[in-house]
Amino acid sequence: MDKNVFFTRNLLKWNEKLNRREMPWKGEKDPYKIWLSEIILQQTRVEQGLEYYKKFINKYPKITNLAAAPEKEIFKLWEGLGYYSRCKNLIATAKYISGAFGGAFPRDYQGILDLKGVGPYTAAAIGSFAFNLPYAVVDGNVTRVLSRFFGITTPIDSSLGKKMFNDLAQKLLEIKSPGVYNQAIMDFGATVCKPKNPLCENCLLSSQCLALDRNQIALLPVKEKKIVIKKRFLYYLIVSCKGSVLVRKRSENDIWQNLFEFLLIEKKGIVATQKLTESRQVKDVIGSNFT
Repeated sequence: MDKNVFFTRNLLKWNEKLNRREMPWKGEKDPYKIWLSEIILQQTRVEQGLEYYKKFINKYPKITNLAAAPEKEIFKLWEGLGYYSRCKNLIATAKYISGAFGGAFPRDYQGILDLKGVGPYTAAAIGSFAFNLPYAVVDGNVTRVLSRFFGITTPIDSSLGKKMFNDLAQKLLEIKSPGVYNQAIMDFGATVCKPKNPLCENCLLSSQCLALDRNQIALLPVKEKKIVIKKRFLYYLIVSCKGSVLVRKRSENDIWQNLFEFLLIEKKGIVATQKLTESRQVKDVIGSNFT
């Protein structure tokens, strides 16, 4: 049997008989709810995003409700999820769809892709789940499954690798039911072909998995770039006077933009509290903000 056919056929067999992963948006056809879940889950674990999804759906059951809500209220509901640029894109897109399309999502892939905050993966997810469009999703779970099964050592974050995995994912897609296939491969990567301790002994794909055959499970997928961790030393001071507390809105093009915070002083390293509070920089900032 052709390797591609074997992969798709057995993946769908696993999904039908063994997939027990439950999430409230699985099987959902409402593009608003699918879009909302995908934006929330960007850079967020499912376990954390689940409660936020439920809160948003309860408070804003339709995208027109979200579009009409005060921005401060939406940001408050988002509080704790981090990466607040996602929330800004959420608000902008909700207002755009509500105003330009009367609350109806675009039904074509390019129209979905053109929405603010939506990339190829999210567009493929919305398009396939809501409208049965034949576009394959490619995320970390998908690239891990494909790199292991096909023994691909090309770095997944290289230009060549991105094109290779996108092309391969599209070839493997079950055209008749792209939404089912896309959900299946993501669930498979999350529950069977996991980053650590994958369940190879119970895997329906194991007989043709090249990584398992070559003892390369722990080596794949390959990444070209390593994450560079930048250390920042942020000091917050609570400054009060006559019952008032100094709070400012972040306007810089930086993390937490447009959120409110106490007086922030950023240094290049660790500074003793007394030395910091007595510094000229603190006095100047207080003088310019608290008059």
